Amino acid sequence: MFRAAALIAAAALLAGCVDNKTDKTVDRGIDSKHLSQLRAGIWVDPNGCDHWIIDDGAEGYLSQRLDKYGKPVCSGVAPPNTAIGPYKAGSDVSDPI
Repeated sequence: MFRAAALIAAAALLAGCVDNKTDKTVDRGIDSKHLSQLRAGIWVDPNGCDHWIIDDGAEGYLSQRLDKYGKPVCSGVAPPNTAIGPYKAGSDVSDPI
């Protein structure tokens, strides 16, 4: 009984180690293309720090803007909770109203 439980637990742990080799640099939506072909803007969070933002109409991408030392960039480029720049450019898919 103990061996069976240990075997099941080991199998469950190893199942979490499966490597997903999906390329994360490609947008696989309706208007699929490499992410470098989309245009990024900046969203300023409530603390005043910048995040890269891309909206291709069907889905979006967001990542924190970091300096070369890995610290957040808080440039003051816009007020908190504001998005600026051409983050909706690069895709023909429009957002539903």
